[in-house]
Amino acid sequence: MTPSRLKRMRLRGMIRKESLQILRDPSSIAIAFVLPVVLLLLFGYGVSLDARRIPLAMVVEQADSNTQSLIAAFQHSEYFQPQSFDSLHSAQQAFDLREVYAIVWLRNDFSERLLSQGDAPIGVIVNGVDANQARITEGYIQGVWQSWLGSFAMAQGIALHQPVVMQPRIWFNAEVSSRKFLVPGLIAVIMTLIGAMLTSMVVAREWERGTMEALMVTPIRIGELVIGKLFPYFILGMGGMLLSVAMAVWQFDVPLRGSLWALMLASALFMMVALGMGLLISVVAKNQFVAGQIAIIVTFLPAFILSGFIFEINSMPEAIQWITHIVPARYYVAILQSLFLAGDIWPILLSNSAALLLLMLIFLGLARKKTHKRLDA
Repeated sequence: MTPSRLKRMRLRGMIRKESLQILRDPSSIAIAFVLPVVLLLLFGYGVSLDARRIPLAMVVEQADSNTQSLIAAFQHSEYFQPQSFDSLHSAQQAFDLREVYAIVWLRNDFSERLLSQGDAPIGVIVNGVDANQARITEGYIQGVWQSWLGSFAMAQGIALHQPVVMQPRIWFNAEVSSRKFLVPGLIAVIMTLIGAMLTSMVVAREWERGTMEALMVTPIRIGELVIGKLFPYFILGMGGMLLSVAMAVWQFDVPLRGSLWALMLASALFMMVALGMGLLISVVAKNQFVAGQIAIIVTFLPAFILSGFIFEINSMPEAIQWITHIVPARYYVAILQSLFLAGDIWPILLSNSAALLLLMLIFLGLARKKTHKRLDA
């Protein structure tokens, strides 16, 4: 029997062994196919960075047709849920109890100043506990106010003089929906979990169960051992990725404007990086519990926090921005967001894929170097 034939037989045997291990372990199947569904449903429906139906207190000291018209403008806005209050004091009480998130105060001289001077400021109080939500709410109030002023000026037959007229054009996510931003990035977190969490235990499990000694006395080589252990998990991870993409497109209506083949290639590259990280952790730890904890700390948490999945990298401190360059998910998130929302932007795809290729070579090389067929390794 030729050496190449023996090599293929050993490799097939190793792949079959790991595949049977996966089939006998329901947790592996659950992590690959159940966990993506749970996370996508949770983030797709339960997590939103959008501001909708904001409780808003409307304080009108002297009601008339103008104030009623402005109140109607807030009532017809999808962003607000106005509530009327007789005095600023009662509105502040509701504000302190967090029954309302912001207050719009129309003083008793609102209409008089509007008609005589064309200058009728309104008082706005916004809860600033959540700074991002406060800025969004303030912008929405200004938008309703400017829109109402334009309608008022047209009804009065006068020109509304504004030094700057903004005509916004929103590209790639015209609905400004945070779901279309979150769901593609979540695929990177899911693949990190599948790749790193599962493979972080494959070698450690052999040591704990005492089967590593049996593997050491077989003629299988280190390269064949690594490939045999990674291949089934690669297939499992790509299956979880396809399930996640299908849910993103058909369940959450996230457009896939880029090439499916580019997505498959980039995902395969990132999966190899995640598998390399997991295998390196497993080889070093030699204990399933320790390997799992390390995998969560060094793979999942950075992928969740430092990848740009939720938090914008450019808004982080400069030192943290430098740290994100060693987080593989950073590059995959950029690829996913480009492919889903913008299309095949090749400078982005190629530069980030090159970074993933480099990280794959580093992690797989270190895992291969640390794997020995010795009990004292």
